[in-house]
Amino acid sequence: MKKYFLAPFALMMSAVWAYPPPPADPKLPPTSVEPAVQQLRRAMLDADVNSLMFHNMDQLFTTRLVGRSGPVWQLPRMDHVLDFNYTFEGKTYTPEQFVQRTYTNALLIMKDGHIVYETYRNNTNESTRFIAFSMTKSITSLLVGIALGEHRIESLDDPITKYLPELASGAYNRVTLRQILQMRSGVDYEERYDFGNPGIAALNHEHSLVENVTRFADAARTIKRKDVPGTVWQYKTLDTAVLGWLLERVSGGSTVAAYTAQRLWEPLGAEANAFYIMDGAPGTGREFSGAGFNATLRDFARIGQMVLNGGTANGQRIVSQQWLAESTRPTGGPGPGYGYQWWMGQRPGSFQALGLQGQYIYIDPTSQTVIVKLSYFPPGDMTADNETAAFLAAASGWTPK
Repeated sequence: MKKYFLAPFALMMSAVWAYPPPPADPKLPPTSVEPAVQQLRRAMLDADVNSLMFHNMDQLFTTRLVGRSGPVWQLPRMDHVLDFNYTFEGKTYTPEQFVQRTYTNALLIMKDGHIVYETYRNNTNESTRFIAFSMTKSITSLLVGIALGEHRIESLDDPITKYLPELASGAYNRVTLRQILQMRSGVDYEERYDFGNPGIAALNHEHSLVENVTRFADAARTIKRKDVPGTVWQYKTLDTAVLGWLLERVSGGSTVAAYTAQRLWEPLGAEANAFYIMDGAPGTGREFSGAGFNATLRDFARIGQMVLNGGTANGQRIVSQQWLAESTRPTGGPGPGYGYQWWMGQRPGSFQALGLQGQYIYIDPTSQTVIVKLSYFPPGDMTADNETAAFLAAASGWTPK
């Protein structure tokens, strides 16, 4: 089952990322990004360098700060030896073997609200900020739920053009917020990054995130329709970029980063500043709300524990319990299913935020477990993902004694 579960990630990782620069598009403005920086961005997922790239994104991209403020939500500790094993492909391994075998930069396990295990590898530590990749989509879902609770968004069944009339000329016309959250927009945006024969997703990545000459979400203005909205599930980072644009619009003249800081990061009691990577310079660029959030291991764990708590953290209500229950139910998608920008887990009732090349916030309400794993999988390596699924199930079932 698992090999079908993350098929969209397999498509993303199948590309050869250290590709040569493409010919300049005469219809676009010239880039101001230095050629060497462009090439580093093109190579950042490669196995030779990704263990370091994935915790140095502020050296590669323009960023926008998500500032922390106020009292830190102290996570109690009850450190424990991981005295369990897990089985994968007929062989039994220890957790220490898992950390090495599955390209781990950092790993944290919480049980019943306590940190029971925490480790850092490859020149990282508790202050290192790691790229979330598509775990960002689940954070965007939380922010949409917060905006809905504040009545900045009236209904998930509103058409997106009610808030973003700029999309009326493309295939997002008449698509509802709910359909976008569910990855059922029906727009023609295949999440494939074949840079030798680039389609719309590969070109959008190159022009927006490498060269910074376009805004990532602007592809939604003119995109064509593939399916009737609501009928077909298809994973699209563009859908989440549209949700980020929505948040920018309804936040009252703010930015996605500022709204994240005010409504999530400060009340969460985060211990460190976070940041988004941007698709352009200040004044023109937007936060990459589909895959660009960066934070520390413990602060990702705080997100997971807040969700496990039903939307409360540090003594404060952040998002409604109703939103979390609704957004983490399967509405379609492969394997165990997909909710509102959350993947369902293999254990009944579990769910997770997942990011490219091995980023996980795994939540199992039944066993009161939160696991954050930040990795550097080689591009296209689904074996490490399948082994991680086996470890997550074993760790969920483990009771520290």
